[in-house]
Amino acid sequence: MVHFVGAGSGATDLITVRGARLLGEAGVIIYAGSLVNKELLEYAGEDVVLYDSAYMTLPQVLEVIDNNREKEIVRLHTGDPSIYGAIREQMDALESMGIAYDICPGVSSLFGAAAALKTEYTLPGVTQTVIITRMAGRTPVPERESIKALAAHKATMVIFLSVSYTKELSEELIAGGYGEATPCAIVYKASWADEKIARGTIKELSALAAENGIKKTALIVVGDSLGNDYELSKLYDERFTTEYRKGQE
Repeated sequence: MVHFVGAGSGATDLITVRGARLLGEAGVIIYAGSLVNKELLEYAGEDVVLYDSAYMTLPQVLEVIDNNREKEIVRLHTGDPSIYGAIREQMDALESMGIAYDICPGVSSLFGAAAALKTEYTLPGVTQTVIITRMAGRTPVPERESIKALAAHKATMVIFLSVSYTKELSEELIAGGYGEATPCAIVYKASWADEKIARGTIKELSALAAENGIKKTALIVVGDSLGNDYELSKLYDERFTTEYRKGQE
């Protein structure tokens, strides 16, 4: 059995209870060494065999799995494996190889970033939508999903894999409809011991990255949900009737 396990956003105690148990039971762990906090491997058993997939190709990963069919295998991905985890191609290959697998979700860095910023992405009267995306780089994105096109919604945007393109990103966000003064933040290694936060506006985005020396392993959060103006939730409004409580006149 192969278990795709979300390692969480970085802090070792943010992995799920199930994920930690699976690491302890694994005979083989293939982990994304360029992104996963290696301290998580302390959950592993003494006799486990470790492979760092940062130095491996997909065929090499599959070869390790194929050669260890009799063992419990953990494929340890950063955050939650369903977001930029490249797991679909692995699962399809395992299907064709007749190897069973399952998925253990993890705490995505997009939630680790929200916690670090002490913010709520979906504020009443501001936005009820979160767009998870990235800039086109060495790997393209569909034209309909360009930053400029998505910016027209003016929703909260959480942008992965783009901190090396902050100048272009700023220009695309503004061209798409965000104002230059729209709040933004760069969160470097959310929930790690060396976490760093840089706050400012979209116009200042490139300068924020440069001044703080942030070049990788960071998320960019954009939108008025980072501001101070919002409406109170109806859920706890004393005048609002719910299934459990009658509103006061």
